[in-house]
Amino acid sequence: MRHRELGREKEVISGQEVGENLSSLECLVLFDDIGQSLIRLSSPELQFALIAAFLQFLGVPSGFSPPASCFYLAMDENSIFDNGLYDEKPLTSLSLSFSGVSYVGRMDQLGCRRWSRGHDREGEDFIRNIFHLVMPLFSVKERSQLCFSWLQYEIAKVIWCLHTKNKKRLKSQGKNCKKLAKNLLKEPENRNNFCLWKQYAHLEWLLGNTEDARKVFDTALSMAGSKELKDYELCELSLLYAELEVELLPDVRGAATARAVHILTRLTENGVYGSYTGQVLAVHILKARKAYEHALQDCLGDSCVSDPAAPDSLNRLISLVKCFMLFQYLTVGIDATLRIYEQVSAKLKGSVSPEGPGPEDSVSPRSLSGVLEAVTLMHTSLLRFHMKVSVYPLAPLRLVLSEALKLYPGNQVLWRSYVQIQSKSHSASKTRRFFDAITRSAKSLEPWLFAIEAEKMRKRLVETVQRVDGREVHATIPETGLTHRIKALFENAMRSDSGSQCPLLWRMYLNFLVSLGNKERSKGVFYKALQNCPWAKVLYMDAVEYFPGEMQEILDLMTEKELRVRLPVEELELLLED
Repeated sequence: MRHRELGREKEVISGQEVGENLSSLECLVLFDDIGQSLIRLSSPELQFALIAAFLQFLGVPSGFSPPASCFYLAMDENSIFDNGLYDEKPLTSLSLSFSGVSYVGRMDQLGCRRWSRGHDREGEDFIRNIFHLVMPLFSVKERSQLCFSWLQYEIAKVIWCLHTKNKKRLKSQGKNCKKLAKNLLKEPENRNNFCLWKQYAHLEWLLGNTEDARKVFDTALSMAGSKELKDYELCELSLLYAELEVELLPDVRGAATARAVHILTRLTENGVYGSYTGQVLAVHILKARKAYEHALQDCLGDSCVSDPAAPDSLNRLISLVKCFMLFQYLTVGIDATLRIYEQVSAKLKGSVSPEGPGPEDSVSPRSLSGVLEAVTLMHTSLLRFHMKVSVYPLAPLRLVLSEALKLYPGNQVLWRSYVQIQSKSHSASKTRRFFDAITRSAKSLEPWLFAIEAEKMRKRLVETVQRVDGREVHATIPETGLTHRIKALFENAMRSDSGSQCPLLWRMYLNFLVSLGNKERSKGVFYKALQNCPWAKVLYMDAVEYFPGEMQEILDLMTEKELRVRLPVEELELLLED
């Protein structure tokens, strides 16, 4: 049945001859019908923004960020709670933008781990054709961004293969991805593109080709010449190289650390980059530290702070601070990174708005608020890594996260870290007070979503304690009323404008009520969800799963709302009989 449906779609997409082969004239779309609705974008910036938005819609991480008012309308899947590889690789895990919004063609069940597994063959061909068609239409800078998005999309599929341990697909996907990276770097305009070199080297590292990855990194760094700390793309390249080396052997005094120190030290020196040959001399480390300190003072001076609209200055400041923090962590210790963080925070906090830059602006820092948010993320990543490789208290990380979330209540990465560490401390009252304070003042929906997730995690923990080897035992955790508290959080979140029209919130509420076995209440919530989010087809899909006996009624509702059903139920039944 699946093959028949794919063949049918392919026939429609590939394009039939207009005229005799069409079964009905209703299938024709005439220019007169849509001419009044067509618009022309004359601005190159708007044209590129349109392509970026369309690529993001297809699941390609293009960096497009919708306004907050539209973001919650589109949020429909629960990947925002999934740490992914962040626990394993806190320094180098990819945090793709647009988390919480499923791409076209995917409507997974709630609870399924979302990874960029890609489309079917026709979908992949379609995306590939888009890149080939639009590349000649834009400037060199915009083509570079498109190349970066394309390669990042392919690497995300490699990460999915690694996570699912699909060795057969990993081999073919890795081969195709390497071929794409090499072809992109062969283009004359991309040969000095450090972003593409960085992605290619990271790909080799992910595939387990550590020595090949080092050669790629070394080649790219040797091409840079003596730019030192002035080029933020070069800083990001060196930073990733050093982070990968540190994560390779989690020993803060081992050979991996020596390699990372070598990379970050050579970044500050004049002359061509040289490959690692041994321990860095203490005098070179001191010189590098002085270079970082002077460069940071310059960046925090009037040259960067007085002109927040200059993206290159802001990007350079972020990259410089991150490199310096990692350098100090490796050569001095974790407390040294805290001093850098406090220094930068003291300088920039006066320019940060209380609400922060929004749910998705952190990936594209266009202001000093975005700079401080990126630095905060780096600081928390270092703390998490340090706690992974050595004994260190939770209090410093908890304090940093608590202060940061007051400034950036829409940052999903910070919320994931906060919920995770609070679940380990078993201090529910403090966590609840913190969530209550944030939800009262913040306009973002993330505090509500993560407050619900934190309570659900606690409920699962209590149920696990109460059931050992299939037998009921007395709970050792004094918890009552968790179910009522979770319901109250859902109801309060629904009262906000963004919450009432967020498909993800309704999906979570419906799923929770179904898990309690309350069928009638669940149906009521489903119909209420349709009143607020009539466009969300995924709600109907959930209802078909939860209420299979009401399938025909749900299909009638979809027809009434003019939502397209690809295959009528009658036709499906005939196919199943065959």
